[in-house]
Amino acid sequence: MRIAVIIPSRYGSTRFNGKPLAPIAGKSMIQRVFERAMQAGKVTEVVVATDDLRIVDAVENFGGRAVMTSEANRSGTDRVAEAAEKIGLGPDDIVINIQGDQPLINPKCLDDVVEPFFTDSGLEMSTLAFAIIRQEEITNPKDVKVTFDNNGYALYFSRSPIPFDRDGNSCFDTYKHLGVYAYTKYFLEKFRSLPEGRLEKIEKLEQLRAMEYGHRIKVVVTAYDSPEVDIPEDIERIEELLRA
Repeated sequence: MRIAVIIPSRYGSTRFNGKPLAPIAGKSMIQRVFERAMQAGKVTEVVVATDDLRIVDAVENFGGRAVMTSEANRSGTDRVAEAAEKIGLGPDDIVINIQGDQPLINPKCLDDVVEPFFTDSGLEMSTLAFAIIRQEEITNPKDVKVTFDNNGYALYFSRSPIPFDRDGNSCFDTYKHLGVYAYTKYFLEKFRSLPEGRLEKIEKLEQLRAMEYGHRIKVVVTAYDSPEVDIPEDIERIEELLRA
């Protein structure tokens, strides 16, 4: 079974144009994500999926592999699905989708997110969660929260704090959703063909589409945070964490 990390990467961004090529402590962001993915023990290959030749050139220059995909893809998931087809993955192979703006992704996270596929033959999709440490992330809509049942399957994803402590006297962990997914190639094709969900449209969270159409998502709690770079100012914090 192949386990392929595919990193969707667009050059254009309203908040941070050229973000994948932004330097972080001497290396481009996309190089840092790629190199960390390559260190995962269970991963068999890593590919960057992009629609921009500048990113292809940058990836190939540091010795990585990039695949050109259509500009018409409506989301990163569509881009990942197209790349999975182009590299010839089979229906039972596993695709790991990492956002290209997580330069501190811990390779152990990638091993964690695919682990349930080795024990549950019927699993279609999994993702990662992290118990929030920085309290501002609980109320910041940029940081997506997730709740899950006793068996580890997602109940809901939201930009709002969930669960909400009505009486204000409970002590509990709030989990942040990390933008890492794993799916079988077969389910990835099914997922991208589903119409947009009502909740997905409201929250602007693509993973809700799978749940709205009756598919379960296994949530794996990881010990490693993976802060994202949304705007240029975020790079300073990432570099500080690298130095630490």
